[in-house]
Amino acid sequence: MADRTLRMPDDAEIAAISTRHFADTPLRPADLLFVFGTRVEEELRAATAARLWEQGYFRHAIVSGGVTPGAEASECALIKDAMVRRGVPADRILEEHHAMNTGENVLLSLPVIDTALGLANVRTVICLGNSWTARRYAMTLQRHWPEVEKMLLTVDSFGVPRQLWHTHPEFRRRVLSEWDKIAPYKAKGFIAEWP
Repeated sequence: MADRTLRMPDDAEIAAISTRHFADTPLRPADLLFVFGTRVEEELRAATAARLWEQGYFRHAIVSGGVTPGAEASECALIKDAMVRRGVPADRILEEHHAMNTGENVLLSLPVIDTALGLANVRTVICLGNSWTARRYAMTLQRHWPEVEKMLLTVDSFGVPRQLWHTHPEFRRRVLSEWDKIAPYKAKGFIAEWP
């Protein structure tokens, strides 16, 4: 069976992905920035979080991500350290060091958020993650924390405009891999429709 992530999507699929998968939203100040862990581009993630802090977009953040194979520090530790170096106060950053996937990011972070802030006190969340994973961050949060208003900001360093994602082989591979997860993950109840 051919690897579907290596396909060249037709115009209809490109259009569907471009309009439905990439779901960055307008941002406004939020109670919480939810920084999803990553094994790549940790510095970009941290720099983006620091820019949001400087611009007053969040009061608290949570960084979630465990230790990936071959690493010594958790994704959380790496990203939080980089955020602090860029000026985000360490005491404003909650930590979750065990998650190994997006579902665990949410499930393991909710008790941390509840203990520190109280889930009922958080009304708005900005999700920050990789552009190719796109709306799946907010869809996962929607599944487990539907009450909170979700905004989404995604980043990447592929060097091509987002609307040209399909022209960059690695960007295209990552996007198609994530796009193909949406329907089965919804069917299994891992994620819920958003927006």
